Amino acid sequence: MPKINASTVAEHRAHQREALVGAAIDILVSEGASAVTPAAVGARAGLARSSVYQYFDSSAALLATVTEEAFRRSNEALAGAMAAASGPVERVEAFFRESLRLGAEGAHRPAAALMSAGLPPACQERLMELHLEQVAPFRAAVREIGAPDPELTADLIAGMLHTALAAVERGAALDSVTDRTLALVRRCLSPALPPADGAERGRREDDRA
Repeated sequence: MPKINASTVAEHRAHQREALVGAAIDILVSEGASAVTPAAVGARAGLARSSVYQYFDSSAALLATVTEEAFRRSNEALAGAMAAASGPVERVEAFFRESLRLGAEGAHRPAAALMSAGLPPACQERLMELHLEQVAPFRAAVREIGAPDPELTADLIAGMLHTALAAVERGAALDSVTDRTLALVRRCLSPALPPADGAERGRREDDRA
């Protein structure tokens, strides 16, 4: 029998765990949190229930992991998109654009299912922490722009994002929804932006008149 080295065993276990987490997310989205059990997840992943218990000892452990995973991938994608933006307005736009792209791919469905699942208090608390971590860079960018009452402004334009996500999930064209949403966001933030040189000169001339 060929010897299995440690790295191969580790990779095998990592792949099995990833398959189980993916199966748990699929069941969560399609059937709800109560259906996420070791037996159901093992069956969906093609593994025996005894194999599932090598990674997760209960339904609660599965849901806790799914809670983390539901945000990890989205947060990494959002962070990458915002890091590539040059200024606070561009970071807000990048956050919206990437959020809508992820929504079109269905990436937000696990988190949405978890939020309405009646999770144990510890999972609910962690879910809220992860959500706040996700929106923190967006809110920081709104504050940096200098918008009046930045927390309220962030809440209001986040409402536009939620509406846009719902439209995309109903089948609206991603590009059209993205363009329209970003146009509205720019209008909401424009009073906080510094005027162009020409506009500033015109305003000074009006003041002198």
